[in-house]
Amino acid sequence: MPELPEVETTRRGLAPLIEGQALRQFAVHQPMLRWPVSIPNELPGHVVQRLRRRGKYLLFDFEHGSLIVHLGMSGSLRFVERETPRLLHDHVELDFGGVHLVRLNDPRRFGCVLWQPGGGETHPLLASLGPEPLENEFSGQGLFEKARARKVAVKLFVMNSHIVVGVGNIYANEALFLAGVRPTRAAGRIPRGRFEDVARAIRMVLDDSIRVGGTTLRDFINPEGKPGYFRQSLRVYDRADQPCVRCGAGIESVVLGGRSTYYCPSCQPSRGFGPVSCKVLID
Repeated sequence: MPELPEVETTRRGLAPLIEGQALRQFAVHQPMLRWPVSIPNELPGHVVQRLRRRGKYLLFDFEHGSLIVHLGMSGSLRFVERETPRLLHDHVELDFGGVHLVRLNDPRRFGCVLWQPGGGETHPLLASLGPEPLENEFSGQGLFEKARARKVAVKLFVMNSHIVVGVGNIYANEALFLAGVRPTRAAGRIPRGRFEDVARAIRMVLDDSIRVGGTTLRDFINPEGKPGYFRQSLRVYDRADQPCVRCGAGIESVVLGGRSTYYCPSCQPSRGFGPVSCKVLID
């Protein structure tokens, strides 16, 4: 699934091209994605004032509402030349004039295109989301307060979008490694200081991924049709039995919440905590 960095990469690629532009027309080639596609017939002629991201959702803000787009499991938004033949899974097309179109390609049809009058944050999908991990409101103190007495594994805790948005499976693995925290440890047993390390590591991993173009999925592409490259620098995810990049111990794996989970038994000990390695590995 495209994660926060992939969605942010998409937003940054498209925003300069469509902000301030009026939607000329749209086409819906597949009306049923995860939910029925919802675009008002009267939307053409209105200007995109801003393209924003909230968690893994893109919000095309118009003066009277927002078009909410989610890329689903393997979807992408492409900025293509008008003459480009439509692909099999190009389900929604937005025409802002000129020689290019914005197309939503969603092979598994798990994405969505939904209209929300008045503003996207009021939609039920977004209303209860947690803080953005790259904004000042996200902090180790906030994680610590929400984790009190929680027995859930810390990896599942930080992947909960009501706690903090956009920390997907791969990035949670990477951040907990950098913070020296074993992913199976109960969230309620982690002290405030270590949650500061976790918050810092989450920011670093996401920032690093955005900087290099994002990617966690083989078939993810950015708006220009190019793959991202973050996967090349993964330190623990999908590296079971390979040597730890920090200490050389074999990376181990377990399943948490139905998702593959990877950690270094030496740098992320089952009792206590390992060394904080954010600066060592990122700087």
